[in-house]
Amino acid sequence: MVVCDSLGVGQAPDAERFGDEGANTLGNCARAVSGLRVPHLEAMGLGFLTDVPGVGPRADPGTAHGRLIERSAGKDSSTGHWELAGLTVDQPFPTYPHGFPTEAIGPFEERIGRRVLGNRPASGTEIIEELGREHLATGRPIVYTSADSVFQVAAHTSAVPLDTLYRWCRAARELLTGPHRVGRVIARPFEGEPGRFVRTADRRDFSVEPPGPTVLDLCLEAGVRVYGVGKVQDIFAGRGLTEGSYSRSNDHGVDLTLEYLRRPGPSLVITNLVDFDSKYGHRNDAPGYAACLEQFDARVPDLVEALEDGVGFVSGDHGCDPTTPSTDHTRETVPVLAWGVAGGPHDVGLRDTFADLGATVADLLGVDASALVGKSFAPEMGL
Repeated sequence: MVVCDSLGVGQAPDAERFGDEGANTLGNCARAVSGLRVPHLEAMGLGFLTDVPGVGPRADPGTAHGRLIERSAGKDSSTGHWELAGLTVDQPFPTYPHGFPTEAIGPFEERIGRRVLGNRPASGTEIIEELGREHLATGRPIVYTSADSVFQVAAHTSAVPLDTLYRWCRAARELLTGPHRVGRVIARPFEGEPGRFVRTADRRDFSVEPPGPTVLDLCLEAGVRVYGVGKVQDIFAGRGLTEGSYSRSNDHGVDLTLEYLRRPGPSLVITNLVDFDSKYGHRNDAPGYAACLEQFDARVPDLVEALEDGVGFVSGDHGCDPTTPSTDHTRETVPVLAWGVAGGPHDVGLRDTFADLGATVADLLGVDASALVGKSFAPEMGL
């Protein structure tokens, strides 16, 4: 189950409520470069999901395709992944369009023994460039947020060691409770010189625990091994996993996925490929996003081969349309592309919750999914 972080395929039915009318991460990126070349995803039915210049409406036998609508109150990685895993969230996490109030930021400053810089919504790369020099001179961390429920702490690796930055973030996670229970505290280390700062791959997300069971929990309880790649172990707060590995890039994430897939016995491998979102979506880099999709497409045959007689899925957790003025996530439907199915190609339609994918995964692994939201579409794939 590969989650291409932020791969939206068109505005959700309630996009207007989120200010995201017209959002279409996949389609708009393809238009920005006058067409995509993704033959392997095309062969799974990607071109049926939205208008994608360069991608035709076709699909090979042994594949299935459809779209998922998010039911949860949010458009971030936590709610998206939890719902993909069969758990919806009705109450949105708090957001901070004017920065964190004194009762939220004060205890954090007291705990770490220094004042923060920033404390406002911002693009991560921009606020690091703006405040990085002062941060290096003072050692004060840069704290910022976005339209999502996140408390992000950025620090240069020469000024604040990684273990210190992670300790600060764990302190923030402990302190941010009650009305300020943000979805994620995110460590954002960076390096380089002023004017050439670069965020490193040592990001860590300190998430709240899912408020109910997910397909990961149910698989583990049923004796099915569960492996997480990328920030999956952070999003699920380490719960429901046999083992997890952080990735340093999309390619590295695919490599780790292949290693897990080659292990014997029934298992669930869930992978987050974050480069789409962090390197291109949030930076409004549509050509970069398109190139990233083409690079991932080139790795799809490796995933198909390694899976052997299993079933594979490609999906997304929200949108992040880089052609919009905002650098924030967008409320979109996401794809579900499958291979290793019987007959076909199958169109599983427009599903009314991401959670249908989690229920389907449980069904395929013979795990009782009655505790999950969602309805399995395994029968619609001939399985």
